[in-house]
Amino acid sequence: MSQLRINEIFYSLQGETSRVGLPTVFIRLTGCPLRCSYCDTSYAFTGGQENSIDQILEQVKKHQAHYVTVTGGEPLAQKNCISLLKKLCDEGYEVSLETSGALDVSQVDSRVMKVLDIKTPASGEVQKNLWDNLNELNTQDEIKFVLCDEADYIWASKVLAEHDLSKKCCVLFAPVQDTLSPRNLADWILRDHLPVRMQVQLHKLLWGNVPGH
Repeated sequence: MSQLRINEIFYSLQGETSRVGLPTVFIRLTGCPLRCSYCDTSYAFTGGQENSIDQILEQVKKHQAHYVTVTGGEPLAQKNCISLLKKLCDEGYEVSLETSGALDVSQVDSRVMKVLDIKTPASGEVQKNLWDNLNELNTQDEIKFVLCDEADYIWASKVLAEHDLSKKCCVLFAPVQDTLSPRNLADWILRDHLPVRMQVQLHKLLWGNVPGH
């Protein structure tokens, strides 16, 4: 029986991506091979409980939501995540996957919206970017840059241009909370006419940085 270690399953509003504000069930898997400087879910590095895919689906069903997000940690660090994503799609949910961009996404079900991070220099994990993942993206997917400072912004702008990312899919620029001013990021994007969507984390504005939201 396929098992996954689950840190938490909860019902909230999607706080990021183009689906921001939509009622969503979040499945947070335990474990992550990265240690980003700004990580806000370090509590998911360890702990959690083993669940079968059927048990996970039972918990998701209770919340009566149409949207499901599989997140972490890094969900793809557990090999059975691929099976979970497929099963969720088979059950009729609109599914998104939040992934660090450091692990291969080529086996992810094509029905899943992949939200792929590109790690910046200030994250401390820029060397972990698996650039071949960009070839696996389609127009329903999204690329996210989490930015710590202006140097990160300049670096991300160059990557955006060099890989013509806005032609692949929606590109998100997000400031690290309490580190980079959202207003400064907005001003830079407008000044440089970047073809990106700026986002702030709605769930943190509403509930703060606490588990379960």
